Parts: sequence; structure tokens; C-alpha cells
Amino acid sequence: MGEALQEVSDQDFESIVLQSDVPVLVDFWAPWCGPCKAIGPMIDQLAQQYDGRIRVTKMNVDDNTATPARFGIKSVPTIMFFKDGNLCEQISGMVARPALEKAVEKLLAGAAPASPFVVQ
Repeated sequence: MGEALQEVSDQDFESIVLQSDVPVLVDFWAPWCGPCKAIGPMIDQLAQQYDGRIRVTKMNVDDNTATPARFGIKSVPTIMFFKDGNLCEQISGMVARPALEKAVEKLLAGAAPASPFVVQ
């Protein structure tokens, strides 16, 4: 994992992601997941590219089960974009880097939160 990436857990998700003063990308992944391994370098590149403008985090769903359950994560990789504690966008599966960049740019431009579907 690159220096710009931050590992996040169930215990610190609230403070690192939901209470962040900058937008946050969360990569929900698993070590056994082929597409997760394929998208990982793109996530690292985005962390470098947008360093200081967004926070880029990764959560291993095998080691942390409460947060993925809370957000209804059914498959990995799932990338979620948060701003001001609200979920703004979600992308599941393997996607091309331009799709991820578009989502980040939308987030930075002030994307509205997604419809609430989170189970509390």
C-alpha cells in the first residue's frame, strides 16, 4: 500500500471516513479477490494524484465485517465515495480508471449525497 493510502477498520471508520474534513474514497476489498488486486494499483495512483484533495482508504472486508454489513456491501471490490459523512456514490466491480477519476471529480465538484439506504 502506498503512503497516500490509509488502511481503515471497523473501529476507526467513523473518525477517519465519516468525520473527515475532506472527501473520502473507501475501497472495500479482500486479499483473495482477483478484481481487487487488479484495481488496487489504480486506487494507489488515485491516492497519489489527488493527495491533499481527498483521503483514499482501503478496508479489508475479511478483517472488518461490521462496516461492510452496515453499508450493504455484497461484493468486492466496492468503492464508496463519502463527503461530509454522507455516501455520495458507489461503484462495484472492476472498472476502468477514467470511471474512478470521473467519480472523484464529481465528488470534488460537490456531488449531492446518494439516496439513503444504509442500515443503521
